[in-house]
Amino acid sequence: MTRDRRLPLPVVVTTLLLSLLTASLVLLLRAGAHGTGFPAGYTGAWAVFAAAAAALRRVPRRHVVPLVLAGAVAVTATGLVAAPRTSTDSYRYAWDGRVQASGVSPYDHAPADPALAGLRDDWLFPSAAVCGRDGAALAPLGDGRCTRINRPAVHTIYPPVAEGWFLLVQALSPDGVRHKGLQVGAAFLALAVSGLLLGVLRRRGDPRRAALWAWCPAVPVEAVNNAHVDVLAVLLSVGALALVARRRYVTGGVLLGLAVAAKLLPAVLLPGALSGIRRPRTVAAVALTAAATVALTYLPYVLLSDGSVLGYLSGYAREEGYDDAGAGGRYALLRLVLPDAWALPAALLGTAAVSAAVWWRGDPERPWHGALSTAGTTFLLLTPGYSWYALLLVALVALDGRWEWLGVALAGAVAYLAGPVTGTVGVTAAYGAAGGVVCAMWWTRRRSGGRTSDGASAPASSPALSAPRRRVGP
Repeated sequence: MTRDRRLPLPVVVTTLLLSLLTASLVLLLRAGAHGTGFPAGYTGAWAVFAAAAAALRRVPRRHVVPLVLAGAVAVTATGLVAAPRTSTDSYRYAWDGRVQASGVSPYDHAPADPALAGLRDDWLFPSAAVCGRDGAALAPLGDGRCTRINRPAVHTIYPPVAEGWFLLVQALSPDGVRHKGLQVGAAFLALAVSGLLLGVLRRRGDPRRAALWAWCPAVPVEAVNNAHVDVLAVLLSVGALALVARRRYVTGGVLLGLAVAAKLLPAVLLPGALSGIRRPRTVAAVALTAAATVALTYLPYVLLSDGSVLGYLSGYAREEGYDDAGAGGRYALLRLVLPDAWALPAALLGTAAVSAAVWWRGDPERPWHGALSTAGTTFLLLTPGYSWYALLLVALVALDGRWEWLGVALAGAVAYLAGPVTGTVGVTAAYGAAGGVVCAMWWTRRRSGGRTSDGASAPASSPALSAPRRRVGP
């Protein structure tokens, strides 16, 4: 009897949708669309991604891992087809790497500082003729020249592990490679996250969920094309949670500390990493190790720098309106029901309450469940305006399977890409819709006995809580 070697129909359908997703991303990044064109195309890519992820659910298990990996390579590679499209952050990365390679601390001088004029080139610091032609996309320096680096008059904001990454890319990149070195490095990191997710989920879940990261349009656009260093923090964060779930607390704490020292945001994962852990020795093994790791990564830069290693951090918080709710689109949902002056205390209180609940009642075998609840709630309370922050959220969704939190990541993209046109109203509407979907799915799961998207049972007591299966100690 001849064996039928035809691919199952779900595999064919999923492959076709992946091909459509890949093509749409290439067109989006190469087309040079401006105004509403890019947000519309990006939304379309998300719709195709959702269809592909849904089709993958019907694919036979033996085909899942090869399909997820092939899709990861194809989707990730689309981020390499053009120069950074929606962010100029990678130019600062390249500059910080160059400054460090010259033996100077990146925290001591702003890019506009004449003391570093000898490191300038025509790529990061174009000639006056280019400044006059493309001035809208470049920052003036006051001497007739300009730079691709945003905020050239302020010191860098990036933590030490991020700075180490910039130096490594600078050291490994050929001369004249420009933005490609950072993009290629980010692509390898993004693929490493996909591989790590598959490794974790093959043992502890459904490997199909890895596609929620591997095929997500935010990965090629924000992690690869814009080369945001957040992808490094994501890789370290996923590794930290995976190790904590295996009771390797000290090593997990080290990786969590490295993640925080790459992008600060992973600090919100600590309550999730401590899910259900009550014994002080075990708490210390994770929390104190993470804190010590952060301190040790900063130490060399503290010793080498003449000024503060915190750079523009406080100025950035003021600029983005985190200290004054009335100054921008932050705390948009809280401001619907509270006076502006109450927004920041309410956000801190809400985050603290969810963090405490996750730590006390979380599932130590699934620390990513509590981490997603804490991180997602923080996003809904703060309503950040930069879409790449949500790369961490996308990876947590892939680990945990609660797909509805992807709406929060998409809301961040709406806030960043359409916010300048729609203002606070658009930011509020996007995050409000995402929060509504999260609450609706929580209620649906609660009514159905707390079943997750992959069929596993999940606690139904609260959208932020999960009852512990066991107490964990050293």
